[in-house]
Amino acid sequence: MTQKRAVFDFEVDFANGGGLQGQDFRLDIEGDDVDDATLARFIVADLRLLMVGAVRIVNRRIIDEPHKGRPAVTGAGTGELIDLSHSISDGMVTYPGLPAPTIGSHLTREASRERYSAGTEFFIGTISMVANTGTYLDAPFHRYPDGADLAGLPAASCAGLEGVVVRHSEGRAIDADALADVETWGRAVLFHTGWDRNFGTPAYGVDAPFLTDAAARRLVDGGAALVGIDSVNVDDITAGDRPAHSRLLAAGTPILEHLTGLEQLPDRGFELTALAPRIVGLGTFPVRAVARITGGG
Repeated sequence: MTQKRAVFDFEVDFANGGGLQGQDFRLDIEGDDVDDATLARFIVADLRLLMVGAVRIVNRRIIDEPHKGRPAVTGAGTGELIDLSHSISDGMVTYPGLPAPTIGSHLTREASRERYSAGTEFFIGTISMVANTGTYLDAPFHRYPDGADLAGLPAASCAGLEGVVVRHSEGRAIDADALADVETWGRAVLFHTGWDRNFGTPAYGVDAPFLTDAAARRLVDGGAALVGIDSVNVDDITAGDRPAHSRLLAAGTPILEHLTGLEQLPDRGFELTALAPRIVGLGTFPVRAVARITGGG
């Protein structure tokens, strides 16, 4: 894939007086172009500028050049929250072969009117589902009976994690070589395959991308804090073994499956949070996975 970089000059005016200029500044980008407003936001965030009055981008051009390890610029602005979760709805199929959730009511709004004062009503809902529904988190207990369950999983293991996205577009197996130049230590490593486009259809469970045993070993050895994928499973569901789950969860590394919207994220420069309820005796549960754009590398 051809890699693009934006090359430009910039001028910054500060609201309290003074200014800053830069010439021949270079930033990695995704796609074939990027607008001046996005570059301006990135300059302010990347240089940690305060009291900025105006930013002008001058002599912008796009060149073909390998990325140099900087975060790729997308249209997401610093501080923006990107939702990476599928919505859960009544009858929705997440994992082929597992039952869909049933959403109902314990107390309807109509019935509540008889219980509360005039003009006051509430809805108390019910949901029946398997834990593997929607976008969900696997704790070590999912694979190992003596591993940490959702209640025992530290919040810090899946909140405020510096993230990195690994893009994969060819073939099913994601091998260790995909991680050759990726900084994984202490990071949430998210694999963007685009397979979420099939979510909710029969195609979602057929020939889906997955991590090889070698890739899982590389992630564990590289100190990944959390591993996620926008596919049906981190493992090949056509085989009976589960090497990626086994290695990652044995190392205490939580797994996020059924992510969506990873194309909205830069390769780096975001923090991930994906918290599940503190449930004793469960190793899997749906989460609201969100990324906050930081603009850092």
